[in-house]
Amino acid sequence: MKIRDITNAIAAFAPLQYQESYDNAGLLFGSADWELTGVLLTLDATEAVIDEAIEKKCNLVVAHHPIVFGGLKKINGNNYVERVAIKAIKNDIAIYAAHTNLDNVRNGVCNMMAQRLDLQQCSVLSPKRELLRKLYTFVPQAAAEKVRAALFAAGAGHIGAYNECSYNVEGTGTFKAGAGTNPHVGEIGQRHMEPETKVEVIFPVYLENAVVKALLGSHPYEEVAYDIVKLENAYAEVGSGLIGELKAPMEEETFLRWVKQQFNTGCVRYTPLRGRPVKKVALCGGAGSFLLKRAISAGADAYISADFKYHEFFDAENQIVIADVGHFESEQFTVELFYHILTEKFPNFAPLKSTIRTNPVNYL
Repeated sequence: MKIRDITNAIAAFAPLQYQESYDNAGLLFGSADWELTGVLLTLDATEAVIDEAIEKKCNLVVAHHPIVFGGLKKINGNNYVERVAIKAIKNDIAIYAAHTNLDNVRNGVCNMMAQRLDLQQCSVLSPKRELLRKLYTFVPQAAAEKVRAALFAAGAGHIGAYNECSYNVEGTGTFKAGAGTNPHVGEIGQRHMEPETKVEVIFPVYLENAVVKALLGSHPYEEVAYDIVKLENAYAEVGSGLIGELKAPMEEETFLRWVKQQFNTGCVRYTPLRGRPVKKVALCGGAGSFLLKRAISAGADAYISADFKYHEFFDAENQIVIADVGHFESEQFTVELFYHILTEKFPNFAPLKSTIRTNPVNYL
């Protein structure tokens, strides 16, 4: 097994195209072509984690947070980032990060939080736009089903819980084959009219290469006519945060104590209570203050996230209860998510979970 087998499995679950513009997810150190000796899963690729990887003979560390966000101008060992880089390179250890791309998928980091609270009827709080494409192609009617099947197999045609979705219109296409061509139908130099089916399918942007390859491989024409259009539609399966409902309403203070217990955090910073039960809950792993207004507009009674600044707590304005559980605490279940992704893909492979608690924040 090569390192690319592991990284491809994670990227299939959380495509790199879904990361935010400021992020640096992907393979940060090492080669995807290296033979894999072992995988160590962690939230942060710290020096202690690299030491653990060396000890356990793992040449791949899979982390949630990228150890490198911007370019490294110097690698002198003057800070922990540079020291990790030096140690990883010297010991042939690859580091792969799945960060905001893992946050943004429907069953990603936020879903792990939602599972801790047993939230029901969850949906993405802030779906992203411009991640969908539509393919239009024109196929001889006799070959339309073969092309549709190939496009569906490549991942096109998914809309929510439905798959193999397409729209088809019958019509007539015309073309004249030029010198040196090998037309599927018609004669060289003569205009040909062919009964055709216009096939339309939708697909997420990260599948574009696979969808086009499937189209070209299944279409009988020598020159395949097709269009790909960027859609402005919100993609309900990808975006920031989640919102769902508790099985039964809870009194606010009881809810906060339960959140503290479920997230095993040293403290929960929260805004003034409203004196109303908590039923609808929004949440976001990591720094999530940017979603507060969306949580309020969605009718959430409480919003669980982290890294709220002092003045941002005022923005609750008695419309919602903010529960700041801590950055590490909100994302701590990511290691379990990595483990699930890899063991489901490779049932006979055993990735290791780091025993290092990388949280830099302590509570007294």
